[in-house]
Amino acid sequence: MTQRIKTSMALMLALLMGFFAVSMNPGHTYASVDVGAESAILVDAETGKILFEKEADLTLPPASMTKMMTEYLVMEAIEEGQISWDTTTQISQYAFDISANPEFSGVGLKLDEQYTVRELYEAMAINSDNATTIALTELIAGSEGEFVQMMNEKAAEMGLPDYDFVNATGLNNSHLGDNYPEGTDPEATNMLSAKSAALLAYHLTNDYPEALEISSKPTLDFAGQTVTNWNWMLPGMPGQNLAQFEYEGMDGLKTGYTELAQNTFTGTAERDGQRFISVVMKSESRASRFNQTKQLLDYGFNQFSRQELFAAGATPEEESTLPVAKGKEDNVAIETSAALSTLVKNGEEDQYEIQFNISEDQLDDNGNLVAPVEKGQKVGTAKLVYNGEEDYGNILADGGPTVEIVTSSSVEKANWFMLTLGAIGEFFSDIFTGAVDMVKGWF
Repeated sequence: MTQRIKTSMALMLALLMGFFAVSMNPGHTYASVDVGAESAILVDAETGKILFEKEADLTLPPASMTKMMTEYLVMEAIEEGQISWDTTTQISQYAFDISANPEFSGVGLKLDEQYTVRELYEAMAINSDNATTIALTELIAGSEGEFVQMMNEKAAEMGLPDYDFVNATGLNNSHLGDNYPEGTDPEATNMLSAKSAALLAYHLTNDYPEALEISSKPTLDFAGQTVTNWNWMLPGMPGQNLAQFEYEGMDGLKTGYTELAQNTFTGTAERDGQRFISVVMKSESRASRFNQTKQLLDYGFNQFSRQELFAAGATPEEESTLPVAKGKEDNVAIETSAALSTLVKNGEEDQYEIQFNISEDQLDDNGNLVAPVEKGQKVGTAKLVYNGEEDYGNILADGGPTVEIVTSSSVEKANWFMLTLGAIGEFFSDIFTGAVDMVKGWF
């Protein structure tokens, strides 16, 4: 037997042993993804649960992912009636100069043309156009400087953990020359962490789902020309060379590139009602940011499933009742009002428990509910707690969804006679306790 055959047989044996090890162990889970980008995160778009992260708190330039905040504020302005999709505007000299610069993404705006908000927004979201972005900020806030203040205020309101917006496009301020936004440093650039980008995408897609209808378009007809989406993972992208990146369910959200930021991408895809949000930052090439996004999304779709872990009416054994004061019964049973579900990694169904949080404002100074108590009365909230090894937390400050804890029966208030007897009993009990303590003091 030659050495080559021996080596081949050894390799085959090792592969077979690995296969049977996985097959015979139903609790086996694959290792987390190995993403080459400097920073990355994968999030459940419904609950905000983090499924994977790599240096997700590292603050880096987001490039044109910045435009997700601009998109949000445009959608908000439309919702509040400040503007409409059909509102028209002319562009400023500043926006025209950016549009005419061949180094920047642009659809070729003209100074003497009227453009609708929809035209400007679609060019921004689909083709990452910088000039249309600036035109929208000037329409809404009067100037990009004023709009930047709105961006930072909204970021604080959303609870983004790491951010600093200095312009609306994601370009470096140095790219803007003398037009850098008032109140910002001429050499500054936007800064954002992957966790903040994911939270921003969470708010944009949940608050304004129409954003995905627009970001999912492979191409856009703008003023007689066809421009292409920079998201190569969208189904139906033109050109055979892009077919390799197509990803089932992909419908957003925002790419980005500058020399400083390198390649960034916030992606989102939905299959069978399950949506994930992924972010990669400082990836080495355009292709790599999409390949790394595919790794993240595959990990989510292949390794996680939404499961109901506890049905409505569940309760921890040690917290199944609450004491009741002034009632015909001394305690009342409590339970969850609804089922508790979450995304569960394969084989980790037993790594969760219920955590009860009883509202103090429902209790007296002694920790009792006070009769009368109604059936279904809310007494607190419950949430799932994960006890496994890979607990990445949640992008939401409140830690994700909760359900109400309610009483499972009613307790009537005791009549005056029983309350009086109880008060007399407590009185003599206090006297007896005091007398015992006094006697103890003598000895």
